[in-house]
Amino acid sequence: MSRIGKKPIPLPAGVKYKVEGNTVLVEGPKGKVSALVAEGISLRSDGGHLLVERVSDDRAAVHGLTRALVSNAVEGVTKGWKKELDIVGIGYRAETKGKSTVVFTLGYSHPIEFPLPAGIEVAIDPKQTHLTISGVDRQKVGQVAADMRALRKPDPYKNKGVRYSGERLKKKAGKTGAK
Repeated sequence: MSRIGKKPIPLPAGVKYKVEGNTVLVEGPKGKVSALVAEGISLRSDGGHLLVERVSDDRAAVHGLTRALVSNAVEGVTKGWKKELDIVGIGYRAETKGKSTVVFTLGYSHPIEFPLPAGIEVAIDPKQTHLTISGVDRQKVGQVAADMRALRKPDPYKNKGVRYSGERLKKKAGKTGAK
């Protein structure tokens, strides 16, 4: 029995949705997002709330998933999503090149140009070591943040690299013979 699937999704003023086949298009003040609706799942509006219902109990596995995807789309078009990254290391930094490219200097022999997908914005602080990735699609924001982090993952020995803000790292000891 899905408890998440039964929760109604609050539908703020100015947010519209339209179901087309197996996708739902949610439109709001910040933009448009489409989410997948699993087979055997239906959406209906009820007094300012959106209800996700299933036809039978054999669709229970995707009931909560569909509700979560639609809820993320509604929250994305009203508030938006953001992820924050920190760059740690001497000489490590990031800067924007135009509107659609971020250039990273991460200790490699060359700078890395990272093209931004449509709908994603990156803000870099003046010190060039803190990035804020924002957009309306939660999956796309998370994927871009993960791809940027993968350029130079945090090193467990020196703690250098690109990490999520607030990420706790366990520092490892070096060689036992070194003093």
